[in-house]
Amino acid sequence: MAWKSAKKIKNNEKTSRIPIIIVTAKGEESEKIEGLELGADDYITKPFSPRELVARVKAVLRRVLTSEFFQKVIKVGNSLIIDPEKHRVSVDGKKVELTNAEFKLLKTLAEKKGRIFSRNKLLDLLWGEEKAVIDRTIDVHIKNLREKLGSAGNFIKTVRGIGYKIEEE
Repeated sequence: MAWKSAKKIKNNEKTSRIPIIIVTAKGEESEKIEGLELGADDYITKPFSPRELVARVKAVLRRVLTSEFFQKVIKVGNSLIIDPEKHRVSVDGKKVELTNAEFKLLKTLAEKKGRIFSRNKLLDLLWGEEKAVIDRTIDVHIKNLREKLGSAGNFIKTVRGIGYKIEEE
């Protein structure tokens, strides 16, 4: 099936957020399901009207535009700013150098302020099944993040026996 490249696009970190609409004459339920499972955001079968195509494109774009794809900077308190697009973090206007793992961890926590993430959930979100790491790896990254963020490191809270969260004071 030609649309299997959709899976490659969705599995690549650089292209995973590109919306995909499959337009095809193949209209059997199993083919539609396969196309959607391979990463398509919508599946249109022929025949269709130009108005339907435009409406479906607009619907997919609405979902994309409200998603994190076009996310602006994330602010925590008055001092911590995370810019996902530029992969930058600053505290009180000063740039903070973070490793890729530290950046992902901070961004994950900051996107869902107040939500508690277990160590295992953070491991899954950051590395998935790519690496065999222990849950205490998160503790080391949190410790390093707090040190690098200085006073803004206080936003990262430990929830004893559960995990971590970001909470604005």
